[in-house]
Amino acid sequence: MPPVDYDTSSWRQQSGATVFAPTDAGSDELRATSHGWTLDFRVVSLDPMVEQLRRAGIEVAVDPETYPNGRFARLVDPEGNGIQLWQAEGADS
Repeated sequence: MPPVDYDTSSWRQQSGATVFAPTDAGSDELRATSHGWTLDFRVVSLDPMVEQLRRAGIEVAVDPETYPNGRFARLVDPEGNGIQLWQAEGADS
């Protein structure tokens, strides 16, 4: 939501890695969505975010593997959009 007046600052993104990458049409990331794309959000700490979503009744699949660039979890929003959460590690942290 935008600020209600001009004296209030807008939301600012914390600096860090930003990635735009194509994904194969048959990939696991897209299989659970009803659209041909997935939106990724970088999170500071994956486990607390996943727990917060699950407490709200949202199904979240956490990838059990830790990759050199971090950890990931996947979910689908009510409109069928794929969402991936990324806790950056390594060179991207």
